[in-house]
Amino acid sequence: MLADVPEDQAARLAELHSYDILDSAPEAAFDDVVGLVAKLLDVPVALVSLVDETRQWFKARIGMEPTQTPLEQSICSHAILDDAMTEIADTLGDPRTLDNPLCCGPLAEMRFYAGAPLVTPTGHKLGTLCVLDDKPRQLTDTQREVLRVMADQVMRQLDLRRALAAEAVLRDEIDHRVKNSLQTVSSFLRIYRSRSDHAETREILEAVNRRVTAVAELHAALYQSGQHGEVALDTYLGRMVALLSRQAPDGITVTSALAPAMVSPQRAAALALIVSEFAANAFKHAFPEGAQGHVAIAVTQQDHDLVLSCEDNGTGGGAPAGNSTGIGMRLMDAAADQLGGTLQAGPAVGGYRLRLVFPLDPARRVTGAAPSGG
Repeated sequence: MLADVPEDQAARLAELHSYDILDSAPEAAFDDVVGLVAKLLDVPVALVSLVDETRQWFKARIGMEPTQTPLEQSICSHAILDDAMTEIADTLGDPRTLDNPLCCGPLAEMRFYAGAPLVTPTGHKLGTLCVLDDKPRQLTDTQREVLRVMADQVMRQLDLRRALAAEAVLRDEIDHRVKNSLQTVSSFLRIYRSRSDHAETREILEAVNRRVTAVAELHAALYQSGQHGEVALDTYLGRMVALLSRQAPDGITVTSALAPAMVSPQRAAALALIVSEFAANAFKHAFPEGAQGHVAIAVTQQDHDLVLSCEDNGTGGGAPAGNSTGIGMRLMDAAADQLGGTLQAGPAVGGYRLRLVFPLDPARRVTGAAPSGG
């Protein structure tokens, strides 16, 4: 017989759909539950069954071929009408199931059913964790407790799955709004720079704008990767190098060779500052107008340290006249100190070179580093 419609049907269906679980791909967390329950209760069929408006759909199943059945064949639609576990010792002796094709049809003769409801935090029943057998029987008290506890575990997995999905949506919205805000700040900085008559003010505004851009890229790398505590340094600096390539004067190329490493967002931002300041200084001072040249950025690992190398093949030096008192060099020195590293910068054969050695472990400070050579 067809089950009655639950009194809270509209709200129940709305909550079921909010989990975005119907027709989703198999997931090990749910498959493992039905496999374990089938073994512990010694049954041929175990299901995570979700009762929709016109069907029951199985998120996980063992011993059952169809992925769903119409409500006319659903025992779980009866089970969600009760607060407690539903146990039918003999399906042919119960009016709810005696005419159910799953129990008396030619392809299936399920004579036993037990289902523990999947109850949301708001009290709605989405479906059941259920077991079926081809012979009449009764569960022991221990088996009933196993089914109840495992149903709770299924519900926790559903809640976790929905929470993670909601977090991803929120992250995307935050990412969108932050990027828009940073783009607005960057636009204002460019406007103020264009209106300034003082070279030092323009230089400071340029440095601030580079910092804003680096933070925007860091935010995107952090949230799009799904990593909340660390950033893939090669991916992040690769994005920065691509951005610098677009900003480079005609004839100047920017290349990179970046070893993979995971670092904190703070350390990634400090490294991006050094890379962007070096490149900006090289663009401005190392190459006469119309000159051809390149800037190379590299990250390598040596034992427990990372080594950042920035080089250009220009004639003017990668810092203003090689002067460490420039704003760019002061920013790079501060970033190197934040990283606990040793920074060396100066003219090299065929151009200008910066080398920074810093520990992977921020608690271990580098006390010295070999000269960069050249």
